[in-house]
Amino acid sequence: MKMNYFVFGTNNMEKAVSFYDAFFAASKVNKVHAQGRMTLWANEDFMFAVAEPFDGKDATNGNGTMLGLNLNSSDEVSQLYQKALTLGGKSEGEPAIRSGRFSAYVRDLDNNKICLFE
Repeated sequence: MKMNYFVFGTNNMEKAVSFYDAFFAASKVNKVHAQGRMTLWANEDFMFAVAEPFDGKDATNGNGTMLGLNLNSSDEVSQLYQKALTLGGKSEGEPAIRSGRFSAYVRDLDNNKICLFE
């Protein structure tokens, strides 16, 4: 079994799409769908989307909910962490060794938490 996709809710599709377009720009994760209430990026291993909630209510970030992205090097972790901050994201933990792995934590513009690790 493997992860198929992950979706973060958003209250501002335009800003969320701009953030993730730039966030994924140097990777092999490409936008494959942008229609209606959902925008989707994918590569050969997984899909990621931002969506306006189907029920029409405000999107909220879950306490304890987190997307983990496995990167190829500690340099890539640090670079993507800095890029997220430059794009308006917030730090939740600077790049460092945690539990034996090099990792960093950021929140996107809707306050969703992302772990970047090698």
